[in-house]
Amino acid sequence: MQLKLHRISFILALNLLVLLFSCKKTEGNSTIAISSSETIAADSTSYYKESFRPQFHFSPEKKWMNDPNGLLFYKGTYHLFYQYFPGDIVWGPMHWGHATSKDLIHWKHHKIALFPDKLGLIFSGSAVIDTDNTSGLGSVENPPMIAIFTYHNTEIEKAGKINTQSQGLAYSLDEGETWTKYNGNPIIGNNSLKDFRDPKVFWNSETNLWNLTLVAGDHAQFYTSKNLINWTYVSQFGKNIGAHGGVWECPDLFKLKVENSEEEKWVLLVSINPGAPDGGSGTQYFIGDYDGESFNTNQKDIKWIDYGTDNYAGVTYNNAPNNERIFIGWMSNWLYGRNTPTQKWRSAMTLPRKLSLEKIDNNYVLKSSPIQQLKTIITSDYSKELLSIEANKKIVFEYNHLNQSQIDFKALTKNLKLTFSNEVNDSLVLIYDHKINSFSIDRTHSGLVNFEPNFGKSIHKTSTPNLKTQTLDYQIILDWSSIEIFINGGVYVFTEQIFPNKPYTKLSIQSDENQEIKNLNISKIKGIWETNYSSKND
Repeated sequence: MQLKLHRISFILALNLLVLLFSCKKTEGNSTIAISSSETIAADSTSYYKESFRPQFHFSPEKKWMNDPNGLLFYKGTYHLFYQYFPGDIVWGPMHWGHATSKDLIHWKHHKIALFPDKLGLIFSGSAVIDTDNTSGLGSVENPPMIAIFTYHNTEIEKAGKINTQSQGLAYSLDEGETWTKYNGNPIIGNNSLKDFRDPKVFWNSETNLWNLTLVAGDHAQFYTSKNLINWTYVSQFGKNIGAHGGVWECPDLFKLKVENSEEEKWVLLVSINPGAPDGGSGTQYFIGDYDGESFNTNQKDIKWIDYGTDNYAGVTYNNAPNNERIFIGWMSNWLYGRNTPTQKWRSAMTLPRKLSLEKIDNNYVLKSSPIQQLKTIITSDYSKELLSIEANKKIVFEYNHLNQSQIDFKALTKNLKLTFSNEVNDSLVLIYDHKINSFSIDRTHSGLVNFEPNFGKSIHKTSTPNLKTQTLDYQIILDWSSIEIFINGGVYVFTEQIFPNKPYTKLSIQSDENQEIKNLNISKIKGIWETNYSSKND
């Protein structure tokens, strides 16, 4: 009897050791194993479980998607319209898809909002609520939702003419469910320009006029209106300012207060393709002043909203609560966006991001960081107040949910290398080099990279002169096919697609000098599609 008790005690002790290792994340030498406090339950359906399908980013149920359009908050609902082709997973005749959300995290699909017609395909644009019914298309009691978009006329294109693009209007009296095209379209014609598109509209309370910004090849144009239908051209900007490696697209104009001051500045976003720092598509921004007609800036250098390769055509929400400026971008790049290795659908949006303006060494910096609502689906599985890393030694974390996770920490402003890897030797490498003041992302061996020559051929690097602090805050978010990195609250942001052959399960941290990691958290992010939202697309 005594022998049996000793044996039982030994087994209990052995089980306790296993439990301590897996659940309390016991550190042994340089490896830390982490078991999730929330396992991913086996799903009886295949809904949103295809290879590389984002689990907490917006993606269409099926077929092709690109630019976000018509971002609008109304009656407690965020509307996301987007460039959509229901016929294939490559770009085709453009429609406006539609989705809504109560929190910018969980999304509900709706039927297609806008279809091509005799005037052309439905390219990018924006949406507003005509609260005072200035257009006369609704009533004060039931104000119309107005979409203003670009028509692209393929018949004019076939005839060999260049003026293929004009601006059209549609309105909805049931909060975006059904739409009627304005019978006087186009509302802004075009006699001579090849690229003339992507109108962004907002109500200017300082002038009591509707303002519209669009792009015309190599510059932006500004218009005003009393009724959203009759528009007056007032000025242009940018022919000899900013990046001009390609066509200007998807402008956005808004005002922000500078942090820790009473100063306000206007921000103009302009996407460009090609011409981004790491090739292909990117979005630049200008800080200046706007009087309701003209935009002016003293900015000399070119500024980018994101230094990764996969954040394009992003615009912001009209009427967002608390005057916040919420941004969403298309998480891809025209260099390879049509060839990414997905089958049922193609493309996703970035996480929604709050934009803010900070002045660093007399330099205006547009910051972007994930919206606070993201915290509602994050569960910490490992935390450590202080982690000391000896020079040239590596600490490895083993964690099965790295491809659906957030890693955040504070590090000294010293060299730091992070490597995400898996059992088939895929590796994604992030490096901060203090000696040359730069940050880089190396996805050349991150998984599938050969589907298009431009995807995995280079390491993406940028200098980081605005990092003036003694410590750096890192927020790193991975989904099944993307990584988004926010440094110092979004002073620098990097967005990249990744297609690992198998999920990453190891994160190694190392430096060539003694380094301190503070307030480290490794967290699981819950999928937003685990409750199957009913679709209205069928």
